[in-house]
Amino acid sequence: MQIGIPTETVVGESRVAATPETVKKLISAGHNVVIERGAGVRAAYIDSAYEQVGAKITDDAYTGSQLILKVRAPKGEEIQKLAPNTTIVAMFDPYRNPELDQFASQQVSAFALELLPRTLSRAQNMDVLSSQANLAGYKSVLLAAAEYQRMFPMLMTAAGTVKPARVVIMGVGVAGLQAIATAKRLGAVVEATDLRPTARDQVESLGGKWLDVPMSDEEKQKAADAAKNGYGWMPGEQYIKDQAVIVDKAVSNADIVITTALLPGRDAPRLIKAETVAKMKPGSIILDMAVETGGNVEGSKCGENVVTENGVTILGIPNIPATVSTEASALYARNVFNFVETLFDQDKNFKLNQEDEIQKALLVTHGGQVLLKRG
Repeated sequence: MQIGIPTETVVGESRVAATPETVKKLISAGHNVVIERGAGVRAAYIDSAYEQVGAKITDDAYTGSQLILKVRAPKGEEIQKLAPNTTIVAMFDPYRNPELDQFASQQVSAFALELLPRTLSRAQNMDVLSSQANLAGYKSVLLAAAEYQRMFPMLMTAAGTVKPARVVIMGVGVAGLQAIATAKRLGAVVEATDLRPTARDQVESLGGKWLDVPMSDEEKQKAADAAKNGYGWMPGEQYIKDQAVIVDKAVSNADIVITTALLPGRDAPRLIKAETVAKMKPGSIILDMAVETGGNVEGSKCGENVVTENGVTILGIPNIPATVSTEASALYARNVFNFVETLFDQDKNFKLNQEDEIQKALLVTHGGQVLLKRG
């Protein structure tokens, strides 16, 4: 079939859904691949690199393509370019996307990569959230360090000792763990917190200090059961109060704070309130990685750097993976290729299979209907 790779149109989106590496694999599998002119340039993948592996450069990757691969789901006029029975694979932000009905009305089969069941072992190499979060965790520390007007490591100089920066990471998922590792490599003293007590071993293995919150035996069991099943858990009222006190103290004394907490389909949880920010030292930096979905930090604004009255800078940088677009595209494209392989049977015929647990989980529109359960 013909597979199309359009240019991303969302402002600030510099990634591309296929690289010369994955395009070569798609062509080797018997497909024709068309790349919209300049689609990979912002990620350092030039048109000639695609042509060298057999792709065709075109001004319109939608026309004639039965399968479309994108980073961000088409919007507005882009959707009108999709022919009936086209299949599209992309990140849709499905619970917030107001245009799913339009995809359905045009008889488009849409796969939202964010919905991948991450507990399935065979799905690990398709996990775009993890691959992009890993890069975001790394780059978030560098972005914060660039704004911070002091040093990260401790230095012994003839003019005196430079103290190491104190970094607090809130949320110890893929992004948080990479942020811990990066901050430690830069020489900072790192503390971290997460609702999952099982994350303690991971934090300490990277050299971070765990911000410990006392738990009852019942809460320990609830948290352990949730972690085993790959789900979050709802802590009790006392735990939330105790955690707030410990976090408030740690953040108040921090030089750098990076928040990473996201909830699929919901607004980001508020982790840091304005009164805590008001206790921080002038020159401190907060980077809110969840700013695009409401923010973890009271006062953060998407796309803006906010300086508070007490001299704290809150960085609201959206789409951090796009700031390392070459690597982000390489990982994303491999994730996409691994998923696309599931769409073809042993005879290399395209076969949309709603009984397949991965396809079923990701398919949000098909046959003129929106399949995603919202609300």
